[in-house]
Amino acid sequence: MKFAILAFPGSNCEMDLYYAIQDIIKEDVELVSYKESSLTGFDAVLIPGGFSYGDYLRSGAIARFSPIVPALQKFAKSGKPVLGICNGFQILTEAGLLPGSLQKNVSAKFICKTEPLVVNNADSVFSSQFNAGQVIHLPIAHGDGNYYCDQETLRDLVANNQIVFRYQNNPNGSVANIAGITNRAGNVLGMMPHPERAVETVLGSSDGIGIFQSIVNNVANREVVAHG
Repeated sequence: MKFAILAFPGSNCEMDLYYAIQDIIKEDVELVSYKESSLTGFDAVLIPGGFSYGDYLRSGAIARFSPIVPALQKFAKSGKPVLGICNGFQILTEAGLLPGSLQKNVSAKFICKTEPLVVNNADSVFSSQFNAGQVIHLPIAHGDGNYYCDQETLRDLVANNQIVFRYQNNPNGSVANIAGITNRAGNVLGMMPHPERAVETVLGSSDGIGIFQSIVNNVANREVVAHG
């Protein structure tokens, strides 16, 4: 399969993702500029962390108007996997592909440390390599990681099993300890923790591999079904 990694001005985690896919997961991967207007030929899209457009206005607010975003929205609507990490999560909410928003951490400080996450939904495109209730360890690095949504949206997220990962210790004040959610269709995931920074034990954790491998397995299974 082939991954696309979108690169915006101010993105700074695209090469970490590139390494994770090419050297750890051993799949084809290509960097795609924000200036492009097509995602034809790709099986999955990854949106990296960083500070797109300097986080001016709001995190992800300007990136949402980049030329590549209509193609991203079309790609997501097609049902193919889209994973937005940190600033990528913020871009997905700004682009209307995920509900809610990311606000300032309750501490009003940038937080950079490894956090334990609970796998809330192990049946998603992005978490099938884990078990429900399993605790995994991924690093976070953000100042605007406090996930917020209204109570009606939260009820929908719970009812549709869209909350994939929850913080065990909630470092940023996110509602319902949310660390990662999907859209209702289940093919778009936004998460603040960085799985691409946890793909080798020398980094402190290799738990991030499970997320990328889950995507690969899902695409492979879809192809088997499609071809009978």
